[in-house]
Amino acid sequence: MQQRLPSLLDYPIAFGHRGARAYAPENTLPGFELALKLGATGLESDVWITADGVAVLDHDGVVKRAIGRNRPIGELPRAALPAHIPSLSELIERCGSNYHLSLDLKDADSGQVVIDTVAEAAPDMLERLWLCAPSWESLLPVRGHGAKLVDSTRLARMKEGPERRAATLRDKGIDAVNLHHSDWSGGTVALFHRFDRIAFGWDMQEPHILHAALRMGLDGIYSDWIDRMVEAYNAEVGLPR
Repeated sequence: MQQRLPSLLDYPIAFGHRGARAYAPENTLPGFELALKLGATGLESDVWITADGVAVLDHDGVVKRAIGRNRPIGELPRAALPAHIPSLSELIERCGSNYHLSLDLKDADSGQVVIDTVAEAAPDMLERLWLCAPSWESLLPVRGHGAKLVDSTRLARMKEGPERRAATLRDKGIDAVNLHHSDWSGGTVALFHRFDRIAFGWDMQEPHILHAALRMGLDGIYSDWIDRMVEAYNAEVGLPR
């Protein structure tokens, strides 16, 4: 069996993508609870800001209506949203804070709202809060506020090449890069690690992909299938913790 390459984190993070998406409605409190119960050490979601400034967790950011036009979450107050869309505060109240939390920032100014919300609800969680954006430049305003910052992109979008991107992320204080599993290889992981940048991989659904990702030294993996992820993690790393 191929020897596992080292990761930067002592224990890579096993993120439940949108909660436990393969087993429960995505981005719901029961789904998030189930992901943690099944062994995920992190949760992932998308975050939007309501018209009255509340951070809520949803993928599409649109409230669908049977009659009338669909409404963007940003146009509605928190009280007008469907009951199944949780706020970030409600997630922490229901699930606690003893896990990593990866949030894709969907609104331009959502980073500071998320940081403020976590700082008020569970300040100990800030060091396990990962804020992701497709443009690393958009993360610069929230540097130094306690959260980890993640460049969520693809290799093909790195026109300057991965080595120059890794150096830029280090110089600009962006902690991590998150790529699709098909973009990663052991060499690419080692390259980002050489610049002390954390390496995450997403859309890891099949066992062979999960095993390969952990063997190449990725620091975090995202999957809808928590049982498959935990089984691979246990085989390659040990019990998640």
